[in-house]
Amino acid sequence: MEPDWRALSRLVRAHSATFYLGSLLFPKEERKGAWAVYAACRLGDEAVDGEGGGEEALARWWAGVERAYGGRPKETWEQGLAWALERWPIPLEAFLHMREGFQTDLGPVRFQSEEELLTYCYRVAGTVGRMMVPIAGGGKEAEAKAIRLGQAMQLTNILRDVGEDLQRDRLYLPLDLLKAHGVEVEDLRAGRVPPGYPALMRALEGKARALYREGLEGLRHLRVGRAAIALAAFQYQGILDKLRLQGYDNLGRRAHLKAWERALLLPRALLAARLPPGEAL
Repeated sequence: MEPDWRALSRLVRAHSATFYLGSLLFPKEERKGAWAVYAACRLGDEAVDGEGGGEEALARWWAGVERAYGGRPKETWEQGLAWALERWPIPLEAFLHMREGFQTDLGPVRFQSEEELLTYCYRVAGTVGRMMVPIAGGGKEAEAKAIRLGQAMQLTNILRDVGEDLQRDRLYLPLDLLKAHGVEVEDLRAGRVPPGYPALMRALEGKARALYREGLEGLRHLRVGRAAIALAAFQYQGILDKLRLQGYDNLGRRAHLKAWERALLLPRALLAARLPPGEAL
């Protein structure tokens, strides 16, 4: 049975204008695969953070993943994922690791070190890169870079959403970095910006930008979808730019790109897709 692609594309568009816009630059077949993977991942996230989210909802989502991998899909998103699995070797291990990341979000979140933060970023976003690489025609070289790109995007989300996450008792900023910069969690909860906070944000922004540079090097190893992936990455980098321009004010506001700002990145993404190996983006 052919999946309901209209329904899946609506789901993607409703949850991520960034991903949807980038997906349109994939060839038709690969675009469907990208929608199928994103829908499956997004619904896992919704099983944690959406209405009625929690351990039971996450278990139901995982049962759907297993049905898709077992060739017994029921829901529309499962049918889409099963369709993709018939065409590309999307690793089940990536979904397993993603589930571990979602399980982290079920309880209060605290990370002691940057290493723990990056492990989390891999689980909830680097895994998406692993899933997309087979669809884009990449191999092991591309997979390693795709993990870095996913980590960069998730770290960008974390830097954008510090205030919102604190309301859910989630603090993704490493405790050892907070201590090093003299930042107290209670100040952040109260919306107060300690003197060391901008320096902490700059340090993590620098880490994200390094991950983007490494991740975008993987474009050269892809057969298709280079512009799609570049556009998504450039949009997330644009969020970092906005955050910096706003003085790292992420406790009471959310940095975002307007539609026209996203559109202006399209020529740059198309250019990045054509650059020969080794040339700077």
